[in-house]
Amino acid sequence: MGTQTIEELAGLVRGGVVAPGDGDYDEARRVYNAMIDRKPAAVVHCANAGDVIAAVDFARGSGLPLAVRGGSHSVPGYGTCDGGVVADLTGMRSVRVDPVRRTARVEGGATLGDLNAATYAFGLAVTGGIISTTGVGGLTLGGGFGYLARKLGLTCDNLLSADVVTADGRFRVVNDKEEPDLFWALRGGSGNFGVVTSFEFRLSPVKDIVGGPALYELEHAAAILRRYREYIVDAPEELGVFPGFQIAPPLPFIPEDRHGEPFVLQVFCWSGPPEEAEAAFRPLREVAPPVAEMIGPMPYPTLNSAFDALVPPGLQHYWKGVFSTELTDDAIAAHLEHGPKVPSVNSTMHIYPINGACHRVPPEATAFAHREATFATVIAGMWPDPAENAANIAWVRDYYDAIAPHSEAGGYVNFMSDDDQQRAADNYGASYRRLVEVKRAYDPGNLFRVNHNIRP
Repeated sequence: MGTQTIEELAGLVRGGVVAPGDGDYDEARRVYNAMIDRKPAAVVHCANAGDVIAAVDFARGSGLPLAVRGGSHSVPGYGTCDGGVVADLTGMRSVRVDPVRRTARVEGGATLGDLNAATYAFGLAVTGGIISTTGVGGLTLGGGFGYLARKLGLTCDNLLSADVVTADGRFRVVNDKEEPDLFWALRGGSGNFGVVTSFEFRLSPVKDIVGGPALYELEHAAAILRRYREYIVDAPEELGVFPGFQIAPPLPFIPEDRHGEPFVLQVFCWSGPPEEAEAAFRPLREVAPPVAEMIGPMPYPTLNSAFDALVPPGLQHYWKGVFSTELTDDAIAAHLEHGPKVPSVNSTMHIYPINGACHRVPPEATAFAHREATFATVIAGMWPDPAENAANIAWVRDYYDAIAPHSEAGGYVNFMSDDDQQRAADNYGASYRRLVEVKRAYDPGNLFRVNHNIRP
């Protein structure tokens, strides 16, 4: 370890430092995925960019691994590490909206819920994910898609600038004119290049939407998936919709005698004029009668948080993901075999559309390299009981093995588990070579390696 001690580090940090032996150590080291049990040497509760600089300098000077924690949703548990330093940004969650410029300045520890709550008051939004407790930082750095992606592009496509602390401890303001290579890398290169203490996003007019989930009998799954693949290619871009498989939770709109049964799922979001929603939904809704549905007008943040209760902290997590340009008949056959076997009410499979506005961004414009893909599939294994780890992990792996031959080599970095490190080059795709060059320039010692790593 270097000359600076943890006690000296604590004297430099306004937010506080937690170390082994402290009464709140176990709480400080905990992350969302309960499968992760790592013991860092220090958790720095960062209150500002100065605290982040202190954490980075300490880790570099001590030769210790550095983990960065935002929303803490990282499935591989990259928000913590064994024997290293955790820069915990969860105390940095402010969001400041400029309604005239239609921008938002978002601190690095903010969640989608924080962002949505601040922007909704002004009738504005930016593309977010599906769960409101997701960290804005991790989502953006990996690319970021959700209900609004077909209309507004990826989250990273709406990034205007970022404040970044790089491996040398320097605070940098980056955008398309200042340090453009680093700005390019941040938009899809994940957490490999520094700690983003603040993001500036372009916002767009979105307030209330029409949407919600609908559940259908499994016998209609093939027809629903086929219609989805055909319609979404040139559907109105205000339509955000995805199919999946889901065990029915005990919710009032679902018949009580069907709780706990598997169904094929469609989740709808229409961000255009509300009177046009029914016509936009009709080609997908007319395929089969729903067993249950809860579709109607609602605030966008309401839909963006609708599934939060299914993903509370403390579950076991194991995920896989793929990109695909087409949803082929063979891929659909694989989904029909494995989707209905979803083992837990918390687990799911979703097929997100990433066309429309996402395809209008040139492939070389950002580090997100899979602009040719139309679909991003996630097999999200989530369950409460560690005794069921083997069976649930097997479901995810078997499902992935079945759809991988009908998909691209790479998948969405934010859907990867820790055993997907060998897929890094494929996951970063055509951007990988340039990402390596940017990594060499900004982090030649690979301080930021607790991630899906791009090695310099």
